[in-house]
Amino acid sequence: MEKNWIKIYTTSLLTTANLVMTLLQEHEIEVVQLNKQDSSYLRFGEIELYIHEQHFKEAIEIIIKSGL
Repeated sequence: MEKNWIKIYTTSLLTTANLVMTLLQEHEIEVVQLNKQDSSYLRFGEIELYIHEQHFKEAIEIIIKSGL
């Protein structure tokens, strides 16, 4: 991954990660999803979302307003 990416959201639920990712993309924020869940047991591990650091403030506001 390039420089200047920061973690904006972490969850163990793929559906929640996809929802947040879609929400940010709708606001034209580029998002990268890194799935660290165990492939055999999806209850272990987390899914992390990363964005460019210049969008951090806007992304946090979007996530807070959405209630996620």
